[in-house]
Amino acid sequence: MRIIFRTDASLQIGTGHVMRCLALADELARQGHECRFVSREHSGHLSDLILSKGYALTLLPVPVKYDYDVVADSSERYASWLGVPWQEDAKQTLDAIEALNADWLVIDHYALDAEWEKTLAHAVGNIMVIDDLANRAHACALLLDQNLGRAHEDYEALLPGTCESLIGPRFALLRLEFSSLRQQSLARRTTSELKRILLTLGGVDRDNVTGQILTALASSQLPASTKIDVVMGKTAPHLKVVQAQVAHLPFNVTVSVNVTDMAGRMCKADLAIGAAGSTSWERCCLGLPSLTVVVAENQQKIAEALSNAGATKVVDPRPDLDSCLPDMELLRTMSQNAAKICDGLGAKRVCERIGSFNA
Repeated sequence: MRIIFRTDASLQIGTGHVMRCLALADELARQGHECRFVSREHSGHLSDLILSKGYALTLLPVPVKYDYDVVADSSERYASWLGVPWQEDAKQTLDAIEALNADWLVIDHYALDAEWEKTLAHAVGNIMVIDDLANRAHACALLLDQNLGRAHEDYEALLPGTCESLIGPRFALLRLEFSSLRQQSLARRTTSELKRILLTLGGVDRDNVTGQILTALASSQLPASTKIDVVMGKTAPHLKVVQAQVAHLPFNVTVSVNVTDMAGRMCKADLAIGAAGSTSWERCCLGLPSLTVVVAENQQKIAEALSNAGATKVVDPRPDLDSCLPDMELLRTMSQNAAKICDGLGAKRVCERIGSFNA
């Protein structure tokens, strides 16, 4: 099969949409299918990463000037993140894919909905949508919402009656490395102590939450022997600020950029401090206890669901974090609860459902 992905990364959008599409593309490619990408050339795009993995890419242009944050309403702001009117995006995407005879078009973008999808439907065999919001109609054959706490009923009025929906972390799109290290990671957590912390707030972290947390940790009672592994994206606007900050901290702190071994780092960590985005399911797969910071509106429900499941504690990065740091017993309990949520095999399950349409 030939599968085309329409998704974007930017300083406003973040990197998570492209990263989970790449996880699905990797699994499809392992099964012998051809995957291609269509993305817009926003500031902070990930075209180099997509191309480095061997996927063909059509990079759509951005206007010379465009204010992504001009609209206050969240739904309208999502639309503004597209960078152009949806009709123009649909035409440009259609021009890029119409001659390719694709079997599937996979869409992962908060700015796109049923009207856009209907415009492209004649050019592809089937359409799949990856969503987190359940706030707009879709015209698709398959929909994935991988978030804990989501229910099929949330999409009933938003999908055609023939659409199949895949709901929950059972279908979370993770790279193969996470399921491969799952048993090793879970085994070491039976005797885990708080010696190594992984701090990662996504590929962008526009508000420098990373720096806020490092400041809070510096005032904590953590021993000086604590190792803190900070992971950031190369497009993060505050990267240099954080790199300068760690030189003055009382811990052994490293700052790594665009890592390719995130599963290995999570496996070694005793605790993660991170956002409630797609990396939540990576942490759950490896049974990594976490403190979760909500850095975007759409992450609130995910954080609450993870907290209710006992897999994380939701924290504010600014106050003293001492009272939030878990002891050994809580580390083990959080690990066990997290591991029940996601096993890392979601990409394989989604591939099976995609393949069943063409069987």
